[in-house]
Amino acid sequence: QVQLVESGGGLVQAGGSLRLSCAASGGTFSIALMGWFRQAPGKEREFVAGIGRRTGSTTYADSVKDRFTISRDNAKNTVSLQMNSLKPEDTAVYYCAAKTLTSSDYAYWGQGTQVTVSS
Repeated sequence: QVQLVESGGGLVQAGGSLRLSCAASGGTFSIALMGWFRQAPGKEREFVAGIGRRTGSTTYADSVKDRFTISRDNAKNTVSLQMNSLKPEDTAVYYCAAKTLTSSDYAYWGQGTQVTVSS
């Protein structure tokens, strides 16, 4: 059973930067993809970025491309999201998620970390 714990959220002014981290434990050998999602108040959860655990290939939502960077450290079982040039519309609860070799979609989720960008 994979467990995920996020850290690094907070309050930042528009144009600033934050770095989120996600630590995975328990069955990490089975993880194929790790990703970041976010959910703003009154909105549905949306995909932000993903990375292949073995390949390192990355995908981004258009809204964050060229501003956010996802990376992984397999030795430490962590995935990070560097967020630059933050905008008020980036305000949301950010969730780390994992898809394993046997799951059809992202099946494991962290508890979420709040990111608030003030204008």
